[in-house]
Amino acid sequence: MHGTEKPVAGSAEREVDPKLLEILVCPLTKAPLVYDRGRSELVSEQAGLAFPIRDGVPIMLPDEARSLKGDDDPVAEGKAALAAGRSEKS
Repeated sequence: MHGTEKPVAGSAEREVDPKLLEILVCPLTKAPLVYDRGRSELVSEQAGLAFPIRDGVPIMLPDEARSLKGDDDPVAEGKAALAAGRSEKS
């Protein structure tokens, strides 16, 4: 295996590559993300969404994101945040 170990099935979740975390941004607002290691999520405060990390891979799909505001629709919230960001730049 060339000196690399692969996680055993059922082992703790893999960590996200720190270099990847440096370049990832919210897919809706393009704002920086905050890594929440405890919940294994990348949080977009501007969009009000938390994107899950599964097996060390960030899932950057708005449909998969958890809303930070409760039971609201994360896609609608993200689109609203994106529209608000566009209007601020105008």
